[in-house]
Amino acid sequence: MNYCFPPLPIPSLPVAGTNARFPVRRIFCVGRNYAEHAREMGKDPDRDPPFFFTKPADAIVEDGQTVAYPPETKNFHYEAELVVAIGNAGSDIPEDRALDHIFGYAVGNDLTRRDLQLAARETGRPWDWGKAFDRSAVIGPIYPVAEVGHPDHGAIRLTINGTVRQHADLADLIWSVPEIVSILSHSMEIRPGDLVMTGTPAGVGAMQVGDVCVVSIDGLGQIVTTIGPRA
Repeated sequence: MNYCFPPLPIPSLPVAGTNARFPVRRIFCVGRNYAEHAREMGKDPDRDPPFFFTKPADAIVEDGQTVAYPPETKNFHYEAELVVAIGNAGSDIPEDRALDHIFGYAVGNDLTRRDLQLAARETGRPWDWGKAFDRSAVIGPIYPVAEVGHPDHGAIRLTINGTVRQHADLADLIWSVPEIVSILSHSMEIRPGDLVMTGTPAGVGAMQVGDVCVVSIDGLGQIVTTIGPRA
């Protein structure tokens, strides 16, 4: 293939306990999927159909890395999330078969330029500038279903410099993982390599340069991110 310039490497994540890498195709994110977080964002925690936004695959940051405080924001937020890794393609997947399409699970942190996101929301514009910027998707190693099953309960927790900021249970999700996968597959075909960040609990807040952010989920370990100075 005669490319005009060398293609960029395929974004990927480690598979826990192996030397394999999971190639990432797309990153879907579910908005307001915990009731208390919906309330803190000024919205009703109802069961209207879930909505999705996306991040580019090359926004991935692995565990243990430093993320520079991003440009064009003065309100840089953390969001602890369960991440679903798709392993089998499918469209119009019934809810009772959705789990068959999942390869594994990981811990995630949906980094957000909150001021830009809220400005877009208030004017009815897309959230891309607030959500889909460089190095905005911190995601840990993927744990295969064969090792961890399908976690539908267990603590999800985030600390900043050792202080707990978010603490909830996966059972608190408004839309469960099978429901999310099924609904998404009715809009477009999901394929191996797709990731779904399933939403964050209440307690979101700002980070400053020098902060150390740790996200953990029972059975899936933890991820650590340090916030560095603006590039």
